[in-house]
Amino acid sequence: MLTSSKKLACFILGLLLSTGALAADPVAVNPAHPDRHVVVRGDALWDIAEKFLRDPWQWPNVWHVNPQIENPHLIYPGDIITLTYVDGQPRLSLQRGSLVKLSPQVRSTPLSEAISVIPLDAIHPFLTRPFVVDKDEMDTAPYVVYFADEHLMGGKGLRGYVRAIENTDNNRYDIVRPGDAYRDADTDEVLGYEALFIGNADLQKTGDPATVAFSNSELEILKGDRLIPISREVQLENFYPKAPGSDVSGSIISVLNGITQIGQYNVVVLDRGANDGLAAGHVLTIMHRGRTVRDVVTPESADTVTLPDEPAGNMMVFRTFPRVSFALVMKATRAIHVKDRFINP
Repeated sequence: MLTSSKKLACFILGLLLSTGALAADPVAVNPAHPDRHVVVRGDALWDIAEKFLRDPWQWPNVWHVNPQIENPHLIYPGDIITLTYVDGQPRLSLQRGSLVKLSPQVRSTPLSEAISVIPLDAIHPFLTRPFVVDKDEMDTAPYVVYFADEHLMGGKGLRGYVRAIENTDNNRYDIVRPGDAYRDADTDEVLGYEALFIGNADLQKTGDPATVAFSNSELEILKGDRLIPISREVQLENFYPKAPGSDVSGSIISVLNGITQIGQYNVVVLDRGANDGLAAGHVLTIMHRGRTVRDVVTPESADTVTLPDEPAGNMMVFRTFPRVSFALVMKATRAIHVKDRFINP
């Protein structure tokens, strides 16, 4: 069995190898494309595809792997990707390089060396923690009511009392604190709440109050902090870039990690989620929201004009909640801001 970290590196082409996945729409090549690229350590498949294609997320539509290649689901440093044409259509092909040894005694070694589709370090911290909860979930979650040994705050190695955990369905919990509300950019409707990660707790004894041991803390644990069962890591074996199946549009409503200027590989929050048809792997075009400006020519300068939205880059959804999603900005062609819009690619 692969570990969860290795699974993150091994999801790369699992669904891309079927000829039935080819799209009917033509794929445009990058005018400055090379004829071949030798994969090096640190490459990501998206970046490689960008060397060949105008829209790198479309590489599944032109990907071809020689069926004689053993374990074609992984791409390693030293492999060679070439661009050719078949019936006038571009095709990306993989040639196994000499750096990968397939002898039985080392066959498991290269798994951690396989390149990823996107920079996984940028999204991995956002795959396991809750981050977004709805109001009902937050209101009904167990909460810290007191600390053992008369401590005023909790931390790693200390114990606390929680109201209330009556069963052992879950033994490990994330400790979170309610943060800002995520709101629809157009209607101001509350879509969910940011869940600030505080630490982790292990259940020691059920009851009202229950007893927990704090196994980790990134901030001081306070009375009223909520406990949410630890969610399992999002599995990415079936994750690959594609357009949404229906028209989806909305806005960027926040950017994570305290970033103010949004650029490549920043994680943003969208005001659309699984209930709106978004799923992991969906690629979206970011549109710089046109400003509303004053028309200085009209009488008394009272008229205003809203400028058109302009393309500003693209992003890939990697985690969805019912009404909001997280996406990774893959390319920024101009400044990107909170409240900028997104549409289908």
